[in-house]
Amino acid sequence: MKHAFTMLELVFVIVLIGIISVLAIPRFDDNNLRQAADQLVGHIRYTQHLAMMDDKFRESDDATWYRKRWQVVFNSDNNTNNQWAYTIFSDGNENANPNLTLDEVALNPSDPNKFLTGGYTGIIASDGVGATQEMNLGMTYGVQNIGFAAACQFAGSQRISFDYLGRPLRGVPSGFNAIYQANRLITNQCVITLTDAIGTNVQIAIEPETGYTHILN
Repeated sequence: MKHAFTMLELVFVIVLIGIISVLAIPRFDDNNLRQAADQLVGHIRYTQHLAMMDDKFRESDDATWYRKRWQVVFNSDNNTNNQWAYTIFSDGNENANPNLTLDEVALNPSDPNKFLTGGYTGIIASDGVGATQEMNLGMTYGVQNIGFAAACQFAGSQRISFDYLGRPLRGVPSGFNAIYQANRLITNQCVITLTDAIGTNVQIAIEPETGYTHILN
């Protein structure tokens, strides 16, 4: 004998679906933040890969070769619509950020016509030709703040670089005055926190020595 749904049962199902939909809304926000974290983890690992493969020590005629190490730097300015973005580059002219040029920025391996930058002062805007727009975490994923733990900050600089062994370093590489400085090698877990507009956050950890990058929560 076939059993048909009663009107009361249908109303109950509709109400139940409505409740589940409301409860699911924060989860969509969380997923958006998680997507940003997943992407960033992949790009930090790629920066480490570049540092290990592109061994600057081969430039034996350059006594300050160690200032050209690959790094990922975070910024928020007019070129990013004042949203948080990041750029992966090797400081070929060893002058930190002021004169960063596009030929110092890594190419996007999934699209060679683009560079691995979400916008950077003096070289490209977030919506400019050649920018990888999803690297603007504020515009793409709603990230409102990026916080660095003390273990990976140096003089307020929010960036991570790697040596040829893949070990994580802190601070601006062009400011190094020796191949290794005791206060530049990251010796404790480096935690980077991404926070959205409602205060939800996801934390990314970079482990000392190995440089292994992963999501904490």
